[in-house]
Amino acid sequence: MAGKRPSNQKRKPTTSYMFPWLQSDISKAVSAANIRSRWINTEKDRKDSNNEYSTNVMGTFTCSNVGCPTRGWSSKTVSILIRGYPENGYNAVIFNQRCKSCNELGNLTLDKDSYVERVAYRLKKWAGVRMEQQHYAGKAGRPHMRELCEGCKRGYCRAGGTARTTNCMN
Repeated sequence: MAGKRPSNQKRKPTTSYMFPWLQSDISKAVSAANIRSRWINTEKDRKDSNNEYSTNVMGTFTCSNVGCPTRGWSSKTVSILIRGYPENGYNAVIFNQRCKSCNELGNLTLDKDSYVERVAYRLKKWAGVRMEQQHYAGKAGRPHMRELCEGCKRGYCRAGGTARTTNCMN
């Protein structure tokens, strides 16, 4: 299947990830609003965007350190930066988290539904589609640990209060 990432493929943890193989899911999610996301920018650090918005998605992590006693953790505050480009281009960079026991980067398993929902919502907003503002007030959980969040370290995490995005067009 072209564009699909094999589910059993191991990857080395990095400070951020992109999921371009979910482009078809994003296209389906915005199709009812007659928005065509014509292209996805796969360059994480490309800066010529005309819109930028930070939000959070959900995911689970396993520690990449085989000697660490922490097996894994889940998070409802995985930082994501969505950028819009001219002619309906976009990208979404998801920032990793570190293990609180050993400070190694985790291996992220993204919650696909929250990712597709958040990216599609933002693309619709940027396209001028009138929608109710989303409120994601979940159950109170553990406090956000800025020192373990790669999004906080780069200044893009809303949960950590460090989001510095521009041209966000609410």
